[in-house]
Amino acid sequence: MADARAQARRDLAACHRLAARHGMTDLIYTHISVRVPGEPEQFYINPFGLLFEEVDADTLVTVAPDGTVLDDPTGLGINRAGFVIHSALHQAREDIACVMHTHTLAGVAVSSLRDGLQPYTQHAARFHRRLGYHDYEGVAVDLDERARLVRDLGPHHALVLRNHGLLTCGQSVGQAFERMYFLEFACQAQLRIQATGQPVAAPDPDALERAAAVFERPDGRAGKLAWAALLRDLDRHDPSYRGRAAAASSFNRSAKPIPSLSPVESS
Repeated sequence: MADARAQARRDLAACHRLAARHGMTDLIYTHISVRVPGEPEQFYINPFGLLFEEVDADTLVTVAPDGTVLDDPTGLGINRAGFVIHSALHQAREDIACVMHTHTLAGVAVSSLRDGLQPYTQHAARFHRRLGYHDYEGVAVDLDERARLVRDLGPHHALVLRNHGLLTCGQSVGQAFERMYFLEFACQAQLRIQATGQPVAAPDPDALERAAAVFERPDGRAGKLAWAALLRDLDRHDPSYRGRAAAASSFNRSAKPIPSLSPVESS
């Protein structure tokens, strides 16, 4: 179990670094979580105060389902809205291991359009009839909003938070990241297409359904290959996401120590 937990922490830290590398960050204000192996009601999440590029396997916070912080290596606490959003989905959906939430320029823009994501591209086809929408209720600090988040996600693994951003889920960290990558790509492509002002060649709905079904194949081999490739890329360029001890032993180099941090009020 210790090995599984260490791997979960490394994967989650890698996801933060990859989000940073792909421009999917908003200072310290978004969050990614994964269930704790062997303790499925608990989850790891990033501390409130670190940039995604600063997160590593040693800095992650362990949270209980009632919001109790069980382990907080940096002393920074967690984002209150992060707890509300992530605890809602982890508690309601046993099939969800990882939840990823972003505020990107493209994601926020598309989330603010009345008609939301349009099926203009193959990247968008992945979410054809497989995308939920959640109306904006203000900053998500009210525990009562959790029920509505769960309702609006429904059986899907991707959710547009109106006037706010994007959210994806997966049975693994890699799966949640891949879904976010494709959703973000689809949003960016849509905005560029709409900016031309030209008529759009809309795909046939049957073709969209066939494409979405291909992406839903149960083996998920392509996604696993993509995640492994992304981890190799991180390991080549900056293995510090693994944490100080792992980076030192695996790559014979030490990550820079995290400076002393004083606790702050979570919000």
